[in-house]
Amino acid sequence: MPEGPSIVILREAIEALHLKGETVRLAEGRAKIDMDRLINQKVTDFRSWGKHFLICFKGFTVRIHFLLFGSYYIDDRKKAPPHLSLLFDKHELNFYTTSIQLIEQPAEEIYDWSADIMAEKWNSRAAFKKLKENPEMLACDALLDQDIFAGSGNIIKNEVLFRTRIHPLSTIADIPDAKLKEMVKETRSYAFDFLEWKKEGTLKKHWLAHTKKICPRCNIPFHKEYLGRTKRRSYYCESCQRRYHRGV
Repeated sequence: MPEGPSIVILREAIEALHLKGETVRLAEGRAKIDMDRLINQKVTDFRSWGKHFLICFKGFTVRIHFLLFGSYYIDDRKKAPPHLSLLFDKHELNFYTTSIQLIEQPAEEIYDWSADIMAEKWNSRAAFKKLKENPEMLACDALLDQDIFAGSGNIIKNEVLFRTRIHPLSTIADIPDAKLKEMVKETRSYAFDFLEWKKEGTLKKHWLAHTKKICPRCNIPFHKEYLGRTKRRSYYCESCQRRYHRGV
């Protein structure tokens, strides 16, 4: 599943085409939306929020979520029919294996930009407050909660927990405030490292925990388990990642 930094890369690639202000000449695809609604409409903006890519029009928004295996092509297409294809005068955008919705509101009215780990309006204090309001939440679930860390996915979760030495089964109430703040800060910081490495094509070379078998700090095998509410893969070290307990 593409995480926030990958959606930023998509947004930047489309922005480079200068399609903002351009008119959709043809809209088609397998998505169950009113395609005719998009034809002859002028794009007011392209935005990203967490794992959502947003195509903004006057009064409504097209929301694209890439699910587990979504993909996109710019000025090219696959043999398979797209979920959404948008043709402009000089360019075309094609989206595959995605969830696409028409939202009957401008994006500004429905998204909390302070929750997006990649956004200029990101608010670390708000994220910390939301964590404290969910004391029984596991750390591995918190880092996948899009209301707290919009754009954080399984890679970011595993890397942040390893880098901050927090065991994924620690509950938020048991983690000291200073360590929680470190987790919040590292999530934002790692997301921008992710963005840089993804652009370079070197992201996997920088993974310390995600998909790894041996802890680089302790030189012992990582544990791999499907943990938390979402049962996503967790890679962690029982030696250097501390499982916090009340009063300890």
